[in-house]
Amino acid sequence: MYTFADLGPAISAGERLNNLVEEIELANKVGLDVYGVGEHHRPDYAASAPVIVLAAAAARTTNIRLTSAVTVLSSDDPVRVYQNFATLDLLSHGRAEIMVGRGSFIESFPLFGYDLNDYDVLFAEKLDLLLKLRAQEHVTWSGSIRAPLNNAGIYPRAQQNPLPVWVGVGGTPQSVVRAGTLGLPMALAIIGGEPVRFKPHADLFRESAKRAGHSNAALSLNMHGFVADDAKAARDNFFPGYAEVMTRIGRERGWPPTTRAQFEASCGPNGHLIIGNPKDVADKIIGLHRIFGNERILVQMGLGSLPHRDMLRAIELMGKEVAPLVRAAVGGKT
Repeated sequence: MYTFADLGPAISAGERLNNLVEEIELANKVGLDVYGVGEHHRPDYAASAPVIVLAAAAARTTNIRLTSAVTVLSSDDPVRVYQNFATLDLLSHGRAEIMVGRGSFIESFPLFGYDLNDYDVLFAEKLDLLLKLRAQEHVTWSGSIRAPLNNAGIYPRAQQNPLPVWVGVGGTPQSVVRAGTLGLPMALAIIGGEPVRFKPHADLFRESAKRAGHSNAALSLNMHGFVADDAKAARDNFFPGYAEVMTRIGRERGWPPTTRAQFEASCGPNGHLIIGNPKDVADKIIGLHRIFGNERILVQMGLGSLPHRDMLRAIELMGKEVAPLVRAAVGGKT
């Protein structure tokens, strides 16, 4: 699962963050494999510092892997990113991961003093430095944006060697090729349209990795979804928050408002929403695996401000009923 710690009019940031830690604790208890927390710097989200939330969750969990989803690397400092997640890795006894990306919003660029004209070079250079930091204790590096490093010692070192770094991609072919060429696992966000239309991105990723000599090109699908005991209840519970979020974002990006008819179509067999009762959700995930052969899927269930009790029940169903069906069908972790 993953979340941005969405806020609503009936919940404070403090309450949402404490609920989130409880949700991660339950996800660990029911046997889910990964929980991700994304970074945003907007009034509608509470997770501007995901690594702190993940550290709080690390103290209350034992097995679940803890990742950002994503860390906006372009507007952050790679040294601090590595140090923060190395610290999380040590606290969690080797369960930390970093998912880096350029983010779906641009508010962090002016907030931290970066020029959007440097959008591409910022990410490329900082990813290059981050990979050097995780590979070497002492680093010498120079680029065109950040101050150079000269035999700088980077501490503490992560327990995992290497500390996992995923690249979050929204569908840009150049980003897909970059991830594959570097041999980094890729998280492909599918939040609209028919998922099968994204299959060429998965193929391009694997082909780029193969050409660069990388044999293990792990792929994650990051998608929206929700599960409840009853399929109609799942749709009814999820739709209001989903429609509010997507319509609000749509106003910023020139999209039309989200309608119930569009939502229902997206819940269908060929749609991008993974919503229903446990069997419906498992069948959709298994069907996606047949198309993509993905090693992982992360589902964002908390769009808008869903009631905490509904989130807890959904997590319980995901761990106790959905995940066993998926694992039996595809094998391994999901």
